[in-house]
Amino acid sequence: MDTSSLIGLVLALIAVLGTQAIEGGALSLYLQPAAFLIVVLGTLAAVVMQNPWPTLRHGFRMTRWLLHPPDDDVDGAISRIKRWSQIARQEGPLALEKYIPQVHDPYIKGGLQMVLDGTDPAHLSEAMEIDIDAFEERELRACRIWESAGGYAPTMGILGAVMGLVHVMQNLTDPSKIGIGIAVAFVATIYGVGLANLVFLPIYHKLRNVVSHRVRHREMIRDGMVSMARGDNPRLTEQRLKYYF
Repeated sequence: MDTSSLIGLVLALIAVLGTQAIEGGALSLYLQPAAFLIVVLGTLAAVVMQNPWPTLRHGFRMTRWLLHPPDDDVDGAISRIKRWSQIARQEGPLALEKYIPQVHDPYIKGGLQMVLDGTDPAHLSEAMEIDIDAFEERELRACRIWESAGGYAPTMGILGAVMGLVHVMQNLTDPSKIGIGIAVAFVATIYGVGLANLVFLPIYHKLRNVVSHRVRHREMIRDGMVSMARGDNPRLTEQRLKYYF
């Protein structure tokens, strides 16, 4: 479990609410449903309009990585590749056939199958690289919905501020409504800027780092499969793969 996301969120709340408390302001001033509605729903609407549903669904599901990032088991992958390389050198690539049903990762299984089929190392590398590029593009496209949210939220905050000021101008003759309008105006700006810089953009960068790690893991697997297809020394292959992380 990665607790850094929770720690960051707690620190953000302390920074905002603590400042308000130190200055003697009431925390209830931040509870403005109208401001929350325009910023959150407005941002969500913009993001939904920008992206197809599969990208949105994947992008929202990726948020579980904030606390539980995927465990790629780098050491286990290196150990398996070394063992497979030894078997392929001693008994030939066809001896790897019995291990394919034990592999659950489609990417690793595909690479192992190409080694088994005697695919040329250059072609094997090219095929696995195409898979890596497609995987990276798909994952980054999904996590960019949070970058988009970080761009739209401040604008929605400004929109909420303008709407609040319009409400103020319409009720200049009624002092009891002026304060509400001004509160909505300023709180909407706080919601927009705060959510963008303390929630949406950090989520995007955290997910992008996870994607980068997973891409690096796949590159390591590709290198291992190519080495296996070339018949490289398993110990040298193991040492080279360890340089990836």
